[in-house]
This record gives sequence, structure tokens and C-alpha cells, in this order.
Amino acid sequence: MKQDIRKLTAVQLKDWFTTNNQQGFRAKQVHEWLWKKSALSFEQMTNLSLPTRELLNEHFEIRPLTVDQQQRSNDGTIKSSFRLFDGNLVEGVLIPALRTDDVDRMTACVSSQVGCSLTCKFCATGYMDRKRNLDAAEIYDQVVAIDRQAKEHYDAPLTNIVYMGMGEPLLNYKNVLESVDRITSPDGLGMSPKRITVSTAGIAKMIRQLGDDEVKFNLALSLHAANDLKRDQIMPINESNTLEVLGDALTYFYKKTGTRITFEYILFYNFNDTLQDAQELWKFMKRVPAKINIIEYNPIAEASFKNTDPQTLDKFAGFLENKGVTVNVRRSRGKDIDAACGQLAGKK
Repeated sequence: MKQDIRKLTAVQLKDWFTTNNQQGFRAKQVHEWLWKKSALSFEQMTNLSLPTRELLNEHFEIRPLTVDQQQRSNDGTIKSSFRLFDGNLVEGVLIPALRTDDVDRMTACVSSQVGCSLTCKFCATGYMDRKRNLDAAEIYDQVVAIDRQAKEHYDAPLTNIVYMGMGEPLLNYKNVLESVDRITSPDGLGMSPKRITVSTAGIAKMIRQLGDDEVKFNLALSLHAANDLKRDQIMPINESNTLEVLGDALTYFYKKTGTRITFEYILFYNFNDTLQDAQELWKFMKRVPAKINIIEYNPIAEASFKNTDPQTLDKFAGFLENKGVTVNVRRSRGKDIDAACGQLAGKK
């Protein structure tokens, strides 16, 4: 089999060129085609000679993902099913936030794994088997494809990226960080890391590693309960990453990076929506500078959870706001095409 050229570093690429009696600066040209211009074939690399392109094609291949299916929601959200080189499918979503006739924000929600191993009870992906991690290039390709959709449908580029699609990003740590590097590097897409948010269900060891690596992107924790007994019921990962352990890891991350944490919290009817739950959440949040995103629950066939009622939501949010907490209530986008938070599952 030919080697996937996008798995080579710039140094390895230069070594290959010199070993094959080619001029070393050609490696920089190829690297730019791959990561800045997002070339999907060697034929596109028009500033390389035909013999050089033929040599590359003889030894290497580019394994791009392709759009298998695409759906557009009534609210303008676009969900794509992406087919990988080995036939596996993942989903990504373009979420436009429109203000009257002007484009305010274009967000790409990307996947990091085929399936997931964490079995969160409210998430459709959690009912799938984890087949494999995505390569950095496969994550990068999702961003490029969704950016293309944003320009085609809304005449605007992406402004934000969230790693909140299928899979647990911190269980694919190396490839996720490499993809962020490709997306943010001046030699890549040149996007600001402050426009990127990586969301985790709570892998304390890897949150600490993010601190050690002094990452520049934002971190979000899918919390959904600030009580170990309740969180154990809906997120089995909490059994080995308790709230105390997570709190210590988040404190460490903040001390290393100075980046405010975002807590994500779905209000489930008659489960985690009382003022006692709000009190527990406030106490947990006091560990680090943070804000809270209250997220609407999006029903899935595998679970029987329900959204809390509007009055309870208002009381819950009001309690936190009275404590000085920044609270954002996020309304679902793309629910009619199973593109909303927690609904991605690679369905036809």
C-alpha cells in the first residue's frame, strides 16, 4: 500500500525528497498544498514538475473524506455524513447563527472518533461501538468541507470550531491536538485557537495533560450533574473520574493556561433540575473561573429523558445568575434532521 503523505511531518517530507534526489524546498511546497491549500490530489500541485508529481503519486496517496449525504434543517443547519477512506462514516454539522440578514457566526461541529466508548445515557453516539480514532487529517478535512459549505450557502467563512461531534476528543488526544495545530498554524488554515473549543465528558488525566501542553484553545466540560450519584447514572465515566478528581484537574488546567472553563449542563426533567442541583452546580463551579451553558435536551430513540419545563429552567438559571455566574441558555439547532447536540449517530 502507498503511504498516507499527510502522516509525514515537514521534516520527514524533506528527508524523503532529499533521499530521492529531489530538491529539499519541494517539501515546503507540498506541505503548503496539503495543509494551507487543502489539495486532495498531487495533480493539483501545479508548481511541481510533472515528473515530481508522478514520483509522489508512485509512493504516496492522499486519503480525503468525502460528503456521503447532506441534509439541511429548517433553521439553516447543515448536517453532513462524511465517508472515510476505509468506508466508515462520521457526521459533522455547520451551525449558522444569523442576525437578521447578516451572518453573525458560522460554527463547525466536528467528530474525533468513529463511534464512542463512553456510553453516556443521553447521547446517541454513546450507544454506538467505538470503531477507531480519526486521524488529524480526517478532522482537518471536516473543517475544510464545512467551511466550503458555509461559503457556498451563506457566503461567509467559518468563525468557530467545536469538537463536540461523535467521540471523546481526549481519548484521541494526539490526533486532536495535531488537527488543532494544522487548523491554527500559519502554515495551515491560520484560524485563531481562541475560536476553537474542545469538549470532554471528563478525562481528568488528559485535562491535566492539556494544562501541561499549555494549549491555547477553549475547554468545555460536559457536566450535567454536580452530584456523583446522579452523574454516575448518566455518565459512567464519572465512576473513574469523580467530581473531586475532575475539579482538581480543572484547577490545574486553569493555573497552567489561564483559560476560563465552560460547563455544559442539560436540564433533564425531574432529574437534575432542582434548586438543590443548582446549588451543587454553583459550589462545583466556584473552583475555577467558568461560565455555564444550559443546553436543551434533544430526544433520541434509545433514551426516555425529557426536557425540563420553561419555568424550572428559568428558576435554575436565575439562581446561578444571582450568584454572579455567567449563564447562557443554548437552544437546539438542527433537531429536525438529528443534527443537534447528542443526536449524531451516523444514521441514514
